Amino acid sequence: MLMEQCISGCRVLHRDRHQLHKIQRKQFFAREYDMEWTKPKKQAAPGRHIYHAGIYVRLSVEDSGRQGSDTIKNQEEMIRRYIVQQDDMQPVGVYCDNGRSGTSYKRPEFARMMEDAQAGRIDCIVVKDLSRLGRNYLETGKYLERIFPVLGVRFVAVADHFDTQAAQRDDGFFIPLKNIVNEMYSRDLSKKVGSVLAQRQRQGAFIGAWASYGYQKCAHDPHKIEPDEETAPVVQAMFQMRLDGMGSRQIADWLNAQGIPSPSRRRYLKGEVLCSRFADIAWQAQTVRKILSSQVYLGHMVQGKKRASFYEGKKQRALPPSEWKVVRHTHQPIIEEPVFWAVQQKGRRL
Repeated sequence: MLMEQCISGCRVLHRDRHQLHKIQRKQFFAREYDMEWTKPKKQAAPGRHIYHAGIYVRLSVEDSGRQGSDTIKNQEEMIRRYIVQQDDMQPVGVYCDNGRSGTSYKRPEFARMMEDAQAGRIDCIVVKDLSRLGRNYLETGKYLERIFPVLGVRFVAVADHFDTQAAQRDDGFFIPLKNIVNEMYSRDLSKKVGSVLAQRQRQGAFIGAWASYGYQKCAHDPHKIEPDEETAPVVQAMFQMRLDGMGSRQIADWLNAQGIPSPSRRRYLKGEVLCSRFADIAWQAQTVRKILSSQVYLGHMVQGKKRASFYEGKKQRALPPSEWKVVRHTHQPIIEEPVFWAVQQKGRRL
């Protein structure tokens, strides 16, 4: 079955390669990829052309726990060593997609790199291996066989010893085969990662990036949480204000007036997130309602509220409460049960 898919994929790619020569490049690119064509501006140079190389590195969610050659730092170092050894290539920029799946090409840094290629700022792309470019064999083949040639971009996969400038016709069979293997590997790895995470959730282990407001990860075990001495009292005050009759909007306004950072702003101030858009996020009624309704403050681990496929690279989707993974009594509570349920009786809309 695998060989039949490979042969079929090869035939499609070679057929499209021949069709490409029958269509004007400008019209082909504009129609197929919905992008405005700008011919790359290349400076005339005596002798050999010097390629302006973009270094592309990627680490997916599936790969993030690995050590060794697939780390972002090691990928970049490997590529830079390769470029230094070339007499017709110079690096002009690094494009890094960290935590992005290889089966989806909707990646911010990859998009920026393609914009630079279209504008002529780079005319060569260098990656560690083909899997860093992508693990969807049809999309990867489309870039190798269509888009890069249309843009006049040279592509190099260092570890695979693949260079479109020196590629022989026989390589046309090897590349689709390896892309198919990469996609199968990504799909299998996605299932394994999802299975491990689900098992940890059922055991009550914390697997999130950040603990809920009012808690922090335990220093000795990042899969456990404990009350945070700075924010736990704020959560307790919020529940008391709600019991006293204040609505969610009033509570949010009070917190802002007191200069208490919202959860997002606090993470920015602590350096846990670097994006400046989190710097000025204030308390909102929705944030208050979310905290007042969370059973995590009773000492129960509540996870699995959203689901996403590592393999498909799709956005997360919210799950109904019936599908959440709730494990009772996994950590120290901040709110006593009578107080929590009294707040729930008051409703969430005020």
